[in-house]
Amino acid sequence: MELVEPFFAALGVVLGGALIGSLATLFRRGSPLATMLLLARNMKMWGILVAIGGTMPTLRIIESGLFDGQLGLLLRQMVVILGSFAGANVAYWLVVTIAGVK
Repeated sequence: MELVEPFFAALGVVLGGALIGSLATLFRRGSPLATMLLLARNMKMWGILVAIGGTMPTLRIIESGLFDGQLGLLLRQMVVILGSFAGANVAYWLVVTIAGVK
C-alpha cells in the first residue's frame, strides 16, 4: 500500500498533465506530440513532489527517522519516495512510447 498510492499518484500527474496539456496545441501552432514530450519531461519532478505530499512533511519524517532513531519511519518514507519516482518515470516512458521517440 505504501508503494502503490505514490506510484499511481505520480503516474497520474505526469501522464494526465502531459496528455491534457498537449491539447493547448489546438489553440496554437505546434506539434501535440512535441508538446506532450516537453510537458512530461518538465512535470516529472512535480509528479514526485505531489506523490510524496510536498517537501516539508517528508523532510520532518526523514529528520525524525535519522535523529530520533525511528528507522521504521525513515524506511517507510524512502519506499514512498521510490514509489513516486518509479511512477513518474513510468509515465514519462509511456509518453515517449506514445510519441514514438527512441
